[in-house]
Amino acid sequence: MEAVPWAQGKQTLTRSYMQFLAPWARRVSWQEVARYFHPSWEKVFHSVCAPVEWGLAHRDLAGIQALGIDEISWQRGPRYLTVVYQRDADRRRLLWVGERRTVETRRQFFDFFGPERPRQLRFICRDLGQPYLDVIAQKASQALHVLDRFHVSLHRNQAIDQVRAEESQELRQKGLAPILTHRRWCLLKRPEHLRPQEEIKWADLLKANLRTVRAYLLKEDLAQVWTWTGVRVAAKFLHRWLHRALRSRLEPVKRVARMLRDHEPLLLNWFRANHPISSGPTEGLNNRLQLTLRKAYGFRTFRAAEVALYHTLGALPEPESTHRFC
Repeated sequence: MEAVPWAQGKQTLTRSYMQFLAPWARRVSWQEVARYFHPSWEKVFHSVCAPVEWGLAHRDLAGIQALGIDEISWQRGPRYLTVVYQRDADRRRLLWVGERRTVETRRQFFDFFGPERPRQLRFICRDLGQPYLDVIAQKASQALHVLDRFHVSLHRNQAIDQVRAEESQELRQKGLAPILTHRRWCLLKRPEHLRPQEEIKWADLLKANLRTVRAYLLKEDLAQVWTWTGVRVAAKFLHRWLHRALRSRLEPVKRVARMLRDHEPLLLNWFRANHPISSGPTEGLNNRLQLTLRKAYGFRTFRAAEVALYHTLGALPEPESTHRFC
């Protein structure tokens, strides 16, 4: 074998052609790239692997102060991916992706992150999973753990949807008017986001004396907690809401209240952090992640999914090219 400047290893494609295919593989599915430019799917995969491996070896991980940790379902079974994002104000990117969502997976990330970088972390935005607490407390105890607002809203909406479904079934069995039919999104949306037709249904629904209406009012009251600016006033408001929710005789709402009561210190950390970190960017990156997985109609191997996610969300540096493709 003899090294040549226009190829790499045993690859049958030239460096320039691989650098031409890689940006297209970020915009459309790998299958479409193979169909229009006529390499095989495997050649497109290798064309993406080359810049990803180079970018991972040359990226800068210094100065990271905020992380967002989440888990994504990506295959039937279900199978999960643990994803870690950099959440600094000036940079948001995918740092690491791991297979499954076990305690060992979290430890693998901190092994990759090194012994010194976790000491520089100031904020870690995470959900309610207990494995996160154990590993983060051991590896980055000085970081402020901020509870993910998105997951709080998710559990809150699931509770009101469960109350609505149960009461709708009871009304149907009693032969009463189906007032809760086609009213789901009127209850889950914020009032300012309702369309004109939904506002009419929402106004009619609030006139009824239903358990679902009481659950909706509790849901809207909980959303007000994020408007406070101090820890003490937010804690006082939260305690009042928990007292009302636990006496509401609505079991789904009471379950959410008990969960928030158990995680109250993490919830109040959002106010201690003076609101510099939120779950919005993490969920935006998660939407792009899901789009990347759907664009390929599902990856069969973790390696393919990992390469595609780093290529799309990693903001990796790219090697210099001898050609410029328009």
